[in-house]
Amino acid sequence: MRLNSSEHARVASAIAAAEARTSGEIFCVLAKQVSSYRDISLAWSAAAALIVPLALIPLGFDSTWFPGLSDHWEAAHLAALDISVGRAVGIYAVVQAAVFLGAYVLLRIPALTRLVTPRGVRRDRARQAAMHQFLAHGLHVTEHRTGVLIFAAMADRQVEIIADQGIHSRVDPTVWAEAVEVLTEGLRTDRAAEGFEKAIALVGGVLAGHFPPRSRNPNEVPDRLVEI
Repeated sequence: MRLNSSEHARVASAIAAAEARTSGEIFCVLAKQVSSYRDISLAWSAAAALIVPLALIPLGFDSTWFPGLSDHWEAAHLAALDISVGRAVGIYAVVQAAVFLGAYVLLRIPALTRLVTPRGVRRDRARQAAMHQFLAHGLHVTEHRTGVLIFAAMADRQVEIIADQGIHSRVDPTVWAEAVEVLTEGLRTDRAAEGFEKAIALVGGVLAGHFPPRSRNPNEVPDRLVEI
């Protein structure tokens, strides 16, 4: 999902309207995805490669499952034992490799990747990405430390609101929950611009109650939504 120029203009207007009532600064970022979660896919694939072949052993797994690798004759002397063991180990390794590759290919399907990635991992990585954007756009260097970032990651289905020190020390973080909820709903229903507008209005209302406009109230951060 990418917003068009008119939707960007709506978000910018919502930010300007909210900031007219407060000395706080609001900035918005919409990310397509904050992580590929390749490491999660690799971890699950490795686990499957270890567990699945073991689970086959109680079912009588051996080289006879693979046509051409066994002639069904029993070795009548110990000299053949090493050959049989080596063959079994080799087959086991091939099965492990096949399971690993198959699982990895499946788990790179975005829907399956999201399904097997713990919610806590997605939340932590979205928070890290949001903090990076907060610092990258200078929200931590406003005059009175009153910058707020509204951040959303589409593929990760995560929304974060980060407030700078001046706000965090005076506003209970739970007050942002409603803004997170309305933005999440907007993204879920493909109305991202509307979701941002509502979230901005709610954040602006909180800021207006604690940080009214000052006599000198410069616009320190551009009123815009950035897509990455």
